[in-house]
Amino acid sequence: MNLLVDMGNTRLKWALSENGQLMPGETLLNQMLNGKELAALWATLKTPQVVVIASVGAVLRLALVKAVAQELWPGIKIVVASAKSQEYGVTNAYLLPEKLGVDRWLALIAARRRFVGPLCLVDCGTAITIDLLGADGVHQGGFISSGLALMKHSLNQGTADLPNSVEYFAATPANSTEAAIFAGTLLSAVGLIENVMAKQTETKQLILTGGDAELIAGQLRLDFTIAEHLVLEGLAMVAEVGR
Repeated sequence: MNLLVDMGNTRLKWALSENGQLMPGETLLNQMLNGKELAALWATLKTPQVVVIASVGAVLRLALVKAVAQELWPGIKIVVASAKSQEYGVTNAYLLPEKLGVDRWLALIAARRRFVGPLCLVDCGTAITIDLLGADGVHQGGFISSGLALMKHSLNQGTADLPNSVEYFAATPANSTEAAIFAGTLLSAVGLIENVMAKQTETKQLILTGGDAELIAGQLRLDFTIAEHLVLEGLAMVAEVGR
């Protein structure tokens, strides 16, 4: 059994993997993350063979997770995943391969294993990232934009009177500021994805992952597949070889 930990910008997600099966656990918001809560969450687990971590967040949170793992299972092997220039059938497009976000890299290698043919992989999380992958596994580069919550937050912080609402509204012309912000930010994300897809010279399968995937998918005028746990699936691949 392996313990997989995906430390994002907003929350910590984790899962166990064993015999090719992924068993996701309870997520923790970063603002609620502390050693006591995490130790209680993992206390009943049997000792993993390896703990594999993907971290795009603060260094102190990574240190906290490693310390909890060592406290629960002294001497446990801990691997912090990173992007590679070429591995698992994927060739990284970045000039400095290690600068590609590890979450994007893990999602790419997992998508390459699961799906056949050229892909457009969209992670709808705190940031919206779009990565293009050829049928030969060559990464063709990507795009990064603010996610829905960040877009709304930036409007709230950068103006005097625009609210930062968490309510849901229709993606139609609005008769309130809250609804207008909801529709505008949502359709901005949709427009980005549809624009990228429209400019491809070959047909690519559209794969969505991340917390806002279903919300954004509901407005797309394109065929798509939602793959919920691609980063964790990529971590499971890294755990298979323990590095």
